[in-house]
Amino acid sequence: MAKIIYQVTQNKNEKSSAYGKWYGRVKTLETMNTRKLSRHISEHGSIYTQDVVFGVLEKFRSCLIEMLLESKKVKIDGLGTFYTTIESQGAETKEKYNVLTDIKALHIRFLPEQEQEMNISSREFLKKAEFISVDQLKPDPEEEPEP
Repeated sequence: MAKIIYQVTQNKNEKSSAYGKWYGRVKTLETMNTRKLSRHISEHGSIYTQDVVFGVLEKFRSCLIEMLLESKKVKIDGLGTFYTTIESQGAETKEKYNVLTDIKALHIRFLPEQEQEMNISSREFLKKAEFISVDQLKPDPEEEPEP
């Protein structure tokens, strides 16, 4: 089972309604870049070398952006769907809406696969994970390391 490392941290934002409360946060151990991910994929018994996998991932990235910029959604079966949304400020009327001044941002969004057999929605993803506190990974200062 996958192991998600977490740590418990306190909200210290005095302006927040959750000020002082404690929350679990994922403790990321490493960021996998495309080169590392392609090496990992190629090591899983793949007939494709790391360079071939890297090339496919790079082409995927560039084509994903191209399709999103053409107002298309991109669904990767078993993973989910990438799509775009616009963040804009409102205009008083449709005629006064100006794309150059009213659009604040264009976002790339991701919706995980939710079909039953490949569901990786939040609830199903949670069922597949095992959680380990970062405190369990830290050596106890009271314990002496064995020689």
